Amino acid sequence: MTTRLTHQLTYPAPLEEVAAMLRDPTFRQQVCQGQKALESSVEVETEGATTSVTVSRVLEARGIPSFAAKVVGDRIEVVQTETWHDHERADYRVEIPGKPGEITGTAVLTESGGTTTETVSLDIGIRIPLVGGKLEGLIRDLLVKALDVEVRVGRDYLAGL
Repeated sequence: MTTRLTHQLTYPAPLEEVAAMLRDPTFRQQVCQGQKALESSVEVETEGATTSVTVSRVLEARGIPSFAAKVVGDRIEVVQTETWHDHERADYRVEIPGKPGEITGTAVLTESGGTTTETVSLDIGIRIPLVGGKLEGLIRDLLVKALDVEVRVGRDYLAGL
């Protein structure tokens, strides 16, 4: 089973500014702080026209349902990799190391009238019998909350430019 997540993040700035922000390690660290990460690291590597952004963070798993806590424990390590092929499109991958499943998709930036929308589309697949579908729904909800923090931090970041 696979759960689909499509979420839009809207920024009051031109596409070029948003693209630069998404490649800025300072912005990514601010997002980790906003998500209350216990630990985090950010790597940005550019080769030619391709930029890879990898954000690793450890989050406290407090408040998650007991069926999920049995799988992930009290801390969740999350590794998010975005491979930007240009300023407008990235391949997106989220991993929880050592746990079964995968989260893959895309991020696409579009601009209209000086406002940029980032559309994140992800397929969440968890290969655990009986609880996989429940975990996919829980992960979808957690990803939406994380993306909502990211857009809030991003709007503050862009306002400071």
